[in-house]
Amino acid sequence: MGFSATVGGTRHGFDDLRQLLACATPFRSGDALAGVAAESAAQRVAAQRALADLPLRHFLSESVVPYEADEVTRLIVDSHEPAAFAPIAHLTVGGFRDWLLAAEPADVTALAPGLTPEMVAALSKICRLQDLVSIAAKCRVVTRFRNTLGLPGTLSIRLQPNDPVDDPRGIAAQVLDGLLLGAGDAVIGVNPATDNVDNLCRVLGLLDAVRDRYAIPTQTCVLAHVTTTMLAMQRGAPVDLVFQSIGGTQGVNESFGVSLSLLAEAHAAALALGRGTLGDNCLYFETGQGSALSAGAHHGVDQQTLEARAYAVARRFRPLLVNSVVGFIGPEYLYDGKQITRAGLEDHLCGKLLGLPMGVDVCYTNHAEADQDDMDSLLTLLGVAGVTYVMGVPGADDTMLAYQSTSFHDGLYVRAALGKRPAPEFEAWLARMGLADRTPEALPMAVAGLL
Repeated sequence: MGFSATVGGTRHGFDDLRQLLACATPFRSGDALAGVAAESAAQRVAAQRALADLPLRHFLSESVVPYEADEVTRLIVDSHEPAAFAPIAHLTVGGFRDWLLAAEPADVTALAPGLTPEMVAALSKICRLQDLVSIAAKCRVVTRFRNTLGLPGTLSIRLQPNDPVDDPRGIAAQVLDGLLLGAGDAVIGVNPATDNVDNLCRVLGLLDAVRDRYAIPTQTCVLAHVTTTMLAMQRGAPVDLVFQSIGGTQGVNESFGVSLSLLAEAHAAALALGRGTLGDNCLYFETGQGSALSAGAHHGVDQQTLEARAYAVARRFRPLLVNSVVGFIGPEYLYDGKQITRAGLEDHLCGKLLGLPMGVDVCYTNHAEADQDDMDSLLTLLGVAGVTYVMGVPGADDTMLAYQSTSFHDGLYVRAALGKRPAPEFEAWLARMGLADRTPEALPMAVAGLL
């Protein structure tokens, strides 16, 4: 079945849903690299017009990656809940946009089990930035482990104390710096320089000792490969959250060394530890537009649709946190600040609509056409859109991963500018430790209390 629309007197045809979605995507370098981008602005507008008129029911009958060849497609199709889909089953993609803009938050949130990734990807392609912000702000996704994340009016921060050689002193200094500036309620999470079980156990022990000594109501994580973390759990290491990078096709997940069955095994092992005090959301996933193309596993599908499909994988395991590392893969996939901004807001919207606790690493690599002004803009827009959490990196410069992100001070800025607060349990801890008042006079006493 094909699709078509006329723009400027020229009729543009699209062979299938895969081509329609790709051509309707606002331009980005990764789709051009893959050879799936629209050939002209007129073709893009025609695709967006045809997509807006497409009934949502169509997404239940045509897959962009074949069902029989891909376990992610099978997960999407087999887990769809018709009852949750029923309130919008009569709508087109364009009608769905209008419905969302007028709907109440509770009604938007209730849709999640009835939506497929391709539906929400299609929606995002016909939205302006203000639509991406407005609709996402209506989604309510709350998760719990040792504190409560995603409540209205809150903004959490992942404290990211990466060290180029996993030096305990370097990690500890960054943890202290972040706690003093109100970061760490999402997670205190280290990207290890060395991914082996001995190093993982050592860093996990350090983080857990700090958390336990000061009774910090948060969770810790070392972002090692899931198999390394499973070995650490067998050794009795203090694992709070199991981490894994994931993608939107079976092939890209295989390139990461994982499958749905392996993730299910890790999830069961983490649940069995019972380390959460308020809840049992114990997984942490990271994603990013372009990962499937870089793995040669994109099936001719545009990168934003594949990113949304990764959220179906995440949704299966009820994670505490999901993070779109939006500008990390590089300018080959998102060329400049404009493309990074658009992608970050798309990812946040799609994840939230699918019921996920979405954070965004507001970031770029040093060879991208972007700077901190672009990041300030995206950070502010995400704050208005109700992002669950952002990154806190000392000075916004990650010395281990060699990319630019957001600092502890950036988190304080957006909380202050938008009236956001930390997770309630963490905010109470800050007050008990004398860290809620971060005036120059209060800091020496607060530091002394932690040493």
